[in-house]
Amino acid sequence: QVQLVESGGGLVQAGGSLRLSCAASGRSFSAYVMGWFRQAPGKEREFVAAISRSGGSTYYADSVKGRFTISRDNAKNAVYLQMNSLKPEDTAVYYCAAANSYGMGSYPYEYEYWGQGTQVTVSS
Repeated sequence: QVQLVESGGGLVQAGGSLRLSCAASGRSFSAYVMGWFRQAPGKEREFVAAISRSGGSTYYADSVKGRFTISRDNAKNAVYLQMNSLKPEDTAVYYCAAANSYGMGSYPYEYEYWGQGTQVTVSS
């Protein structure tokens, strides 16, 4: 089992940057595929990015490709989301998630563990 805690959210102007962090506790962090999802008010939770267990492969939603970068540090039990060129439509609660699998899934049901989320607000 793994526990996840996100941090780094906040209010930023359009065009700005934020770096989200997700600290994991528990056993065998490197055994989990990690993902970031987001949920805006009135909308379903949507996939943002995923990273393989080793960190050697990444996968992004088209809406963030080229602007966001996911990374992980298995020695520190942490995963990050660097967000650049932020847009108002990126405003959402961002969630870190872990999947005990090989594939980098893009659906919430593929992830077993979730953090509580961190709010990101981008003003125009």
